Amino acid sequence: MPAGTSRPGRAPGRLRRTVRATRRPPAALARRIRKTTHAHGAGESGLGKLIELHAVNSAGDMLVTVALASTVFFSVPTGEARGRVALYLLVTMAPFALLAPVVGPLLDRIPHGRRAAMAGAMLARALLALTMAGAVATGGLELYPAALGVLVSSKAYGVVRSAVVPRLLPPRISLVKANSRVTLSGLLATGLAAPIGAGLHKLGPSWPLYGACAVFVVGTFLSFSLDHKVDSAKGELKAHLVAEAADSTASGTGAGYGRTGKRRRLGLRTAGSSVRTGLIANSSVRALSGFLTFFLAFLLREHPLSGMTAAFSLGMVAVAAGTGNALGTALGAWLRDRGPEVIITAVLACALAATVTATALYGTVTVAAVAATAGIVQALGKLSLDALIQRDMPEAVRTSAFARSETLMQMSWVVGGAIGISLPLTVPEVGMAVGAGIVALGAVTTVRGLLAGARRRGATRTRVS
Repeated sequence: MPAGTSRPGRAPGRLRRTVRATRRPPAALARRIRKTTHAHGAGESGLGKLIELHAVNSAGDMLVTVALASTVFFSVPTGEARGRVALYLLVTMAPFALLAPVVGPLLDRIPHGRRAAMAGAMLARALLALTMAGAVATGGLELYPAALGVLVSSKAYGVVRSAVVPRLLPPRISLVKANSRVTLSGLLATGLAAPIGAGLHKLGPSWPLYGACAVFVVGTFLSFSLDHKVDSAKGELKAHLVAEAADSTASGTGAGYGRTGKRRRLGLRTAGSSVRTGLIANSSVRALSGFLTFFLAFLLREHPLSGMTAAFSLGMVAVAAGTGNALGTALGAWLRDRGPEVIITAVLACALAATVTATALYGTVTVAAVAATAGIVQALGKLSLDALIQRDMPEAVRTSAFARSETLMQMSWVVGGAIGISLPLTVPEVGMAVGAGIVALGAVTTVRGLLAGARRRGATRTRVS
């Protein structure tokens, strides 16, 4: 063969080898992710697919958050940013606070369409992301109704997801561990999506929303790939926050029945004081999280931590909160042999100690500690509340109870955020004191009941599972 000529097929062969070489690392990563999400029977039960779906959901929400934050918060001076965020709270959070109590009961009416409900929440956010892409550059008022729709759809997905997890529980995984794995997948996806969203934003303010639209479209299809038993409502009843009073005219037998023998409407309070006090305690912790999110965002932008820029201060607090949330999720499985009432009590004590310390000694270390502690206690408190509901609520109403509790937690976050946006920024210690007061209120109203519940369990060692 003459010099300088190549053998026939050499170039296509090199191209094929190059393609295989570039495909190998992503394929290996995908196999490893699939192996992790489907471990311990999660693949057979269908939980693995829910874990992957939640990761997609969290990534899409983060891309929307990046787009909104760049428009509502970072692109304007602090004074104008406070006005925009206040408007965002008014136009989105206030209606959501009214809609949130409706979400759980509405979704209870479609137990046979949970996959369709999750797919609908994904598709709605995909379409709304496209709508927002046209308005995000200007920050016009049309942005806020679309943002409200995204928020409501996101919380509707969260409510349905809480009700779905018990349906997909493998025999070898406890409910707390299952929720931990689902939550951890969301945290990891959020951490990966944040820098991607920041990179897309450099191309233009609308690009993160285009990315979110694509992610939610993928989530729409993944929702329908969940196991068909997700749509099964066999043996389920609806749980209500307050039980219907029993008729006292006659006697009856059996749990859930009044004295006339008629079935009562079971509520979260019928399980005893532990679930009720756990709900109140977690509401205070979730309110603290919402409060710190908004208060620290504006405080550190106006008054950065010593020796740091505003962006670096905000980044440090965000990393501390995310790390704390991941750590709390991991601790939830490790503390499986501890009573949930005891863990929730410890959660309140830790949150109170961190906020009081930050009030007395405000500084870089204490602010980072408060953010990390808020992440830890929010994750641990939610996992322990899930354990209480699993332990004390009858199986027939358990999935509905998860939906109700999730709605209440989201409402608490809204209230905490509204408090945070309304506080002045001149004295940081005042804000930390308000955060401490939120936790103290929850502790005063619940610790006695939680400890009494733990004592009643007494010799019967409860498991957070």
